[in-house]
Amino acid sequence: MLEHVNLDKVLFLDIETVPQSPYFENLDSVIQELWKHKLQFLKRDEAESEEDVYHRAGIYAEFGKIICVSVGYFIYQDKQRVLKIRSFCGDDETSLLKEFSSFLSNNFNKSSHLLCAHNGKEFDFPYLCRRLLVNRLKLPGILNIAGKKPWEIQHLDTMELWRFGDYKNFTPLSLLASIFNIPSPKEDMDGSIVWRVYWVEKDIERIVNYCQKDVITIVRLLLAMRGAEPLEDESIVFEI
Repeated sequence: MLEHVNLDKVLFLDIETVPQSPYFENLDSVIQELWKHKLQFLKRDEAESEEDVYHRAGIYAEFGKIICVSVGYFIYQDKQRVLKIRSFCGDDETSLLKEFSSFLSNNFNKSSHLLCAHNGKEFDFPYLCRRLLVNRLKLPGILNIAGKKPWEIQHLDTMELWRFGDYKNFTPLSLLASIFNIPSPKEDMDGSIVWRVYWVEKDIERIVNYCQKDVITIVRLLLAMRGAEPLEDESIVFEI
């Protein structure tokens, strides 16, 4: 499986997102009303208030923002093939996305290149595109799928690959990591507390570390699906 994929042409990525403000009450009145409208479809319990549910706003590009994009790609270093990990992060979403967009345009701009994420087609890729547009930034070619035929879209999704055409359920990365005996990316935290770590604890380095672990897990998962040798820790380098 996936033998046709040239791993040297793949950019693996993961994003971390948070609500645009730490608390519902900090939003301007227009956005508050729009969030209340959205809330009608999100409540799990009628007793939940706008504030109770607001921590989940980060998963919606209209109410959230990107604070970290971590990527991984294979390079040759001292004649050895290694996975290089790099992150684009910070409080200024526009600057973060400019830097990431420039990286894509300069390094992953050919028809042979691919982007790979877990649930990327439903979350990471569209979220990136929406936030790029909100920030008045041009979409890099590899993200701009408008008018493209399905087989022309340069996106891989490990969750979609695992479905084998079955669309009945969502399979989290942590579950696939477990059944493939891949180290869990959720040892320190999971996505449900990213908003608190960012807005309350103000520990973005912890979030970057978590995001990078997800990228490494996605790489290891794709290798496992491919039947390839596992990626050892010694073959991972981090850009400082």
